[in-house]
This record gives sequence, C-alpha cells and structure tokens, in this order.
Amino acid sequence: MRKMKIGFVGVGAISGIYLQNLTRLFKEVEVVGVCDLIRERAERAVEEYGIPRLYEDMYELFGDDEVDIVLNITRPDEHYAVTKAALMAGKHVYSEKPLASTPELGAELVKLAADKGLVLGGAPDTFLGAAVQTARKMIDSGFIGDVVSAAGFMKCRGHESWHPDPEFYYKRGGGPMLDMGPYYVTAMVNLLGSVTWATSMSRITYPERTITSEPHRGEVIKVDVPTHVAGIMEFENGAIGTLLTSFDIYPTECRDFIEVYGTEGTMIVPDPNNFGGKIRVTRGGEWEEYDLEFDYSENSRGLGLADFANAVRDGRTPRANCQLTYHALEVMTALNNADHVREHVKIKSRYDRTAPMCVGLPEGILD
Repeated sequence: MRKMKIGFVGVGAISGIYLQNLTRLFKEVEVVGVCDLIRERAERAVEEYGIPRLYEDMYELFGDDEVDIVLNITRPDEHYAVTKAALMAGKHVYSEKPLASTPELGAELVKLAADKGLVLGGAPDTFLGAAVQTARKMIDSGFIGDVVSAAGFMKCRGHESWHPDPEFYYKRGGGPMLDMGPYYVTAMVNLLGSVTWATSMSRITYPERTITSEPHRGEVIKVDVPTHVAGIMEFENGAIGTLLTSFDIYPTECRDFIEVYGTEGTMIVPDPNNFGGKIRVTRGGEWEEYDLEFDYSENSRGLGLADFANAVRDGRTPRANCQLTYHALEVMTALNNADHVREHVKIKSRYDRTAPMCVGLPEGILD
C-alpha cells in the first residue's frame, strides 16, 4: 500500500514530536522534506531524522510533485496564509491549531479546499488518543446516564518563564482560548456533540509581560488578547458546558481536566492536551478508575495526520477534519469575544462526529 508523503512547513518547538512519530511510529506515511524561515532548524531536522529534502522555502515545497500533504506548523497567525498558499498550489493540508485566527478566514479556507477538491484538516489530535476515545465509548453507552453538563479547566501562569519565544502567545491568534482551548473544545464536542450557543466573560490581567526565559530574557511583551476567559456553552443535546482557560493563574492543587456530569454519575476525563491518563467515575461514593480501551496513550502527536493521510489515500473523511477544526474555531472565537458585546452568540456551524478509532491493530497501523 502506497505511503502518503508529507512536507513540513515550519520546524519549530512542536515539530520534534511530529518528526519523531511520523518517522518512527506511524508506518503508513513518509516525511519527504522540510522548510523553515530559520534554515538552521530545518537543517537540524534533516540531520536528526534522516529527512531526504530541505526546501529553500514553502513555495519550493509546494512545487514538489512528491509531496501529497502539507503539514502547516507555523505560528498561529500565519496558519491562514500558509494553508491558503498550499491549497492554491493543489496540496492537501493538515494544519496545527487553530485553523485560522478568525472564523471568516477559516471559512474561506474550508471553501477553497472544497472548491479545489482538496482535503483540509488539522490539530489537535489528542481526542483520538486512548483517554478521550474510551471516555466517549463510556458516555455513549450510557455509563453515567444522560449528560447534564460538562466543565473544562486549563490554568497556568503563562509561557514567558519557560518558552524560548513566548511573544506570539499574547498576540492575535494566541491567548489561552485559541492556544489551549482547541484541546478542550475538540474533546468536548467529540464527547457531547455540537455547540449551539456560547457566551463568556474575559479580561487581560497583566497588560505587559516580562520574559524571564532565554534568549529573550528582559524583553517586555504587550498583551493584545484576553488572558483569562470564563465561557459557557450550550450543546445540541441540551447539555450545558463551562470552560475556563487562563494564563493568569498560579498552579492549583487540581490538574487540568474535563468533568462530565451525568444523571447516573460523574466522570473525570484527563487533560485533553495529552493522549492518555486516568478516567475516573463516581456515583456518589468512592471514585473508581477505569482501564483505557483504545490505543495510543503516550504522546502520539501526528496520530491525526497519519489518520488524515490514510483518509486522503482511501477516499474517506478524516477524523481530524475541517468541519471539526472550523466548528472549534467558531466556538472558541465566540467564547473569546462574547464579553465584548455582552451577549449570547449563536454558533452557526455544526460537527458530525466521525467513527471511533480502530483497536487491536499493529502499532503504527491505523486502518
């Protein structure tokens, strides 16, 4: 069976785990080349992972007939322009999150892909891991009864103390909702279905941030986006969801997670930024822990791209498809912006859940 060939645009911090998994774990894809505005990054990737080609720029990559799929791992505010250029060049595209910085730009990309007969999808893919897939199966089976509500919590004190280049987290396309919200919104709609309405309150607690990590120690970042967002969502099935995302909070005793409240019990779904973790359920007494029933509980970034590649090859809908990434973008944007207009925002898009992941296949084989 033919391996689908992938070209990387961007070889920044997150690219390492992609390169590791796509060259060593997933057997049905092949990385054929990389490019980056900082050439040294691309050179290191070529050397460390044995990548055949180093392109001078993304346009050279787009012009390579060997490349089936472009992986867009540029900065968030660059996702739209890079994805659009790749689609215009006739390439299928899988983009890091978010799909674009606004729903309007995201909708343009979705339409462009459809008009050109191309497949568009993207991160996050953690919802395909063992934890969320197991939780979905349990919820769908009625294990905790009918879902009444769900709540997600992502809280930290920001990225400027550890990230080597943290400025973009506080600019357009960044902030806790568009940076970390994709993991939570994507997981929640895969557990509960589409969101129909959203509203929120938000704030910028610290208008300026001083970087304490290298190599930009001492530089000051002007914050342009909300850094603490408390959102409320209504799901199509009637469940009410809440989501707190913050770059303003010092560590708490509670780790990041999702809680799902059913008529017959409460479930804790572990941090959706990860693929595994512990699923726990209580019915009013002691908490019980449940085994994960699906594969890929370790850091398996690239899982969604591997599934996407198989879908392109086989003519099916990828699980990490653009209907999902666009719906998540519309929901997150509504949560990020609802405070500006002080109103409930109608979510116009919807998401049809795809089939669960297959189990029992050899490691690195998805179909």
